[in-house]
Amino acid sequence: TQGVSSAASDVYKRQLPEMLRPLVRPRRLRTTPAMRRMVAETRVSPAQLMLPAFVAEGLTEPREISAMPGQYQHTLDSIKKLAEQAAEAGIAGIDLFGVPTEKDEIGSQAWNPEGILNKGIAAVRDAVGDDLVICTDTCLDEFTSHGHCGALTEDGRVDNDATLPLYAAMAVSQARAGAHVVSPSGMMDGQIAVIREALDDAGFTDVAILAYSAKYASAFFGPFREAVDCSLKGDRKAYQQDPANRIEGMRETLLDVAEGADMVMVKPASHYLDVLSDVAAEVTIPVAAYQVSGEYAMLESAAAKGWIDRRRCISESLTSIVRAGADIVLTYWAIEAAGWPREEF
Repeated sequence: TQGVSSAASDVYKRQLPEMLRPLVRPRRLRTTPAMRRMVAETRVSPAQLMLPAFVAEGLTEPREISAMPGQYQHTLDSIKKLAEQAAEAGIAGIDLFGVPTEKDEIGSQAWNPEGILNKGIAAVRDAVGDDLVICTDTCLDEFTSHGHCGALTEDGRVDNDATLPLYAAMAVSQARAGAHVVSPSGMMDGQIAVIREALDDAGFTDVAILAYSAKYASAFFGPFREAVDCSLKGDRKAYQQDPANRIEGMRETLLDVAEGADMVMVKPASHYLDVLSDVAAEVTIPVAAYQVSGEYAMLESAAAKGWIDRRRCISESLTSIVRAGADIVLTYWAIEAAGWPREEF
């Protein structure tokens, strides 16, 4: 090997005069792990990570989600333990989704004080207090018998304006249960303004809104449907965004900011880094991105087959999302990744 290297060096010296040899050598800053850490442009911190989690009614023990290996539908007891682990790991927060046993046309269990999601919020708040940001999904798809994110018209379309007061009732009930942040994800026009007014009128002026501003009608949500026992037949293309539209993502985001959103989100994350970058460059409030169930399942499945280096790929995916501009990343790997050495990011 040394002989080949020397021969190549001799050829190089003969062919390139001294004045043409590289003076600028970027590789100097890649020579050692310590050097690479020192000059890293993007750093992922546990304080940027939020854990999506599911609390389900009627369980006596956690139930693994087959489409998302390593993730569970939790009982009220196990969701408290999970929240305590999250707080100990130093991550930013937990985003709670509820899985009820009873559903109806308008999702009324969503704002029932004794509904599973509100009981889950209260349980987590009791367990961790203010040591963890408790965020909660403010959408009806887990609670409606038809699986859509709002009330339906007689001909089966989602009725935007009839849905808004339902979101308001849900948000206020979540605030009463102890949520620090509500996160409307249904993509109804005007939802942020209605929720902000309802929270303020109920005295919850300190409860923040994380708006799912640029949420696309993505196939990568597939495993999530199992996670929340979703009843949906058909799709949500009439209200979630077309994956082909980049400018529309910015338009939706700016509308949410104008209506009073405290934070905005792009969902999914990895396949919409261009939209995420656009949003991060434009707004002056925190930007979140959701690394969704399909992203999780793909990496876990490939790793289980031995096709990829699991830890390196998870780290690279999280780094890419932060590099694109995310201040907050919702990821199912939040607790695990928070325990990794910083040089892995």
